[in-house]
Amino acid sequence: MKYQEATEYLYNALPIFQRVGAPAYKADLGNTLALMEMLDNPEKKFKTIHVAGTNGKGSTSSFLASILKENGSIVGLHTSPHLKDIRERIMLNGKMCGKIYIIDFLNKYKQEIEQIKPSFFELMVAMAFNYFAIKNADIAVIEVGMGGRLDSTNVISPLLSIITNISYDHMQFLGSTLPLIAKEKAGIIKENTPVVISQTQKEVKDVFIKKAKQTNSKIIFADTMFSCQNVRYDKNNLIIDIYKNDDIFIKDLISPLCGDYQLKNILGVIAATEVLNNHKYYIGMASIINGIKNVQKNFPLNGRWQTLSTSPLTICDTGHNEDGLTFVINQLKKIKYSHLHFVFGVVNDKDVDKEISMLPIDATYYLCKADIPRGLDVNVLANKFHKHKLDYKTYPSVKHALEAAQNDALSTKGLVFVGGSTYTVAEIV
Repeated sequence: MKYQEATEYLYNALPIFQRVGAPAYKADLGNTLALMEMLDNPEKKFKTIHVAGTNGKGSTSSFLASILKENGSIVGLHTSPHLKDIRERIMLNGKMCGKIYIIDFLNKYKQEIEQIKPSFFELMVAMAFNYFAIKNADIAVIEVGMGGRLDSTNVISPLLSIITNISYDHMQFLGSTLPLIAKEKAGIIKENTPVVISQTQKEVKDVFIKKAKQTNSKIIFADTMFSCQNVRYDKNNLIIDIYKNDDIFIKDLISPLCGDYQLKNILGVIAATEVLNNHKYYIGMASIINGIKNVQKNFPLNGRWQTLSTSPLTICDTGHNEDGLTFVINQLKKIKYSHLHFVFGVVNDKDVDKEISMLPIDATYYLCKADIPRGLDVNVLANKFHKHKLDYKTYPSVKHALEAAQNDALSTKGLVFVGGSTYTVAEIV
């Protein structure tokens, strides 16, 4: 089996949420537990940190993994979805697992896999945990795929759990209200295991407090302990002063991951290092500073307020739900430009009308469909834009839409933004 054959097997033989949506979702841990038993329980052979949330969990996970690497640990990182290569989901000290690992794993366990019939996500989680075990990782940062309580990653016993932002997303699986969604995310909180909440949200705060009491877990709301002040941008870097209570904690902290939403993620990460220190997993101040500064070198993360070009200025971001789009729109308001050229594509299981109603009315939209089955047909999308009376054009692919937007922006000195879906961004980063 060659690598391309291996990936085709994974995509075609197993249901993958990234491509088909709901049919790939498994609302129990049975398959994952069967895979763990098949692999002699690799999840018990290294320390873990578990990260859940609607928005921000990918950035939070990368920041933490980078800090732990700077601190001298051998660090695994499991994230999802991937943008280009499935091996992005399985990283060790900043490097993706080898292609040969994927091939050998499938050759060795193909018969058992076909008996268990896991989803793509369930199998990738198992492959990640197995890889971290055989590579003798000291610790791994594990990002939840969806929800938390029934997510395949929720078979670990972490040193610490972190929950980032709670927003409306995947409501057909997680619930139609923020407290219901938060309850699913809170499912990663384990007995006698501390939990950091990155952002205090009054609608869901009590959900987390209640769960922490039930599990006898210490709960820390990061933004009540730490704050960001003197926020500024310089050469594509975010620079901030971190205060602990009323005292300076870190001055001129540099983050190459930009966007105001990173402020909440960074506070959660710093609070997490404090908790780890208090539980005898010592992390030095230099490791925190260098870990955040070097995150793109240590554990590269694309598609988070990423500048793709300066002529014309072209920015992309994977924010795709209500909170994510709110951030994008507010962030765009901080940039000076003559006209906004917005490349937009979405998946077919979102509240598209709600998303469109949030978009700027004075932009030109370049509508497209990401090359996945879940992508919303561009003609259906165009009809919705027509009803909302927005200025739009349609294109056969994301790349065609981007090319047209950049050509138009050059003549008007405008700004190009690419977003609406993780999968739209994935095709151009």
